[in-house]
Amino acid sequence: MARRLRLFPLNSVLFPGAVLNLHIFEPRYKQMINECLEAGEGFGVALIAEGAEAGDPNVLPHDVGSIAEIVDVQPLPFGRYFISTVGRNRFRIREVVSREPYLVADVDVIEEPEVPSDREVEELMPAVCALFEQYIDLLVEFSGSEGSVDLPEDPQSTSFLIGDMLQVAERVKQRLLEVADTKSRLRAEHDFLERLLPQLRKLLERRETELHERRERGEEDSYRGTQEKYFGRFFSQN
Repeated sequence: MARRLRLFPLNSVLFPGAVLNLHIFEPRYKQMINECLEAGEGFGVALIAEGAEAGDPNVLPHDVGSIAEIVDVQPLPFGRYFISTVGRNRFRIREVVSREPYLVADVDVIEEPEVPSDREVEELMPAVCALFEQYIDLLVEFSGSEGSVDLPEDPQSTSFLIGDMLQVAERVKQRLLEVADTKSRLRAEHDFLERLLPQLRKLLERRETELHERRERGEEDSYRGTQEKYFGRFFSQN
């Protein structure tokens, strides 16, 4: 389905079903949100491929993004907003038709193909969920914080939730967002986690060895190391 969509290019990927909170303070985006609220419409979120997040009229977004539905608005002083949005349908940009005061594009809203009820999907679902639970357990072990995730029962929502929660570079998330169908996305996540988990376990083993050696030397009992390489730039020990 074709439609015209206001665009908000960001340095992050929005998956269907995921929550995105934004502080709206730039004049052009204050105008955009005002217009969206008046029209009762959402806006498109697309990962930036080239350019800056703020103040760059020539920013180039990736072709595939997700429509953000505004679910809560908190007005702030000076016409600013704090908004909460939820990702809905994916879209593919056909053409950017305007760049002032903000990007507007003609897009094709992607209709998600029906998930086949076949043996591969039936086997993929529990396998991917098990790997993802191991991944969460490793994050918890590394951070020392409690945490758990309740995965949905339907494969499509699960594939999007895992893509959203993986602590990896945004370009990796973008590739998962662009995968055409649920089965292929689950397969990609399965293969990715299967390769990643052994590296994380080795990293944790190395961490424990280094911590033990630091304790013996009476040094500070902390570790940052190369965690970002595997756990992502949003991972925190706090």
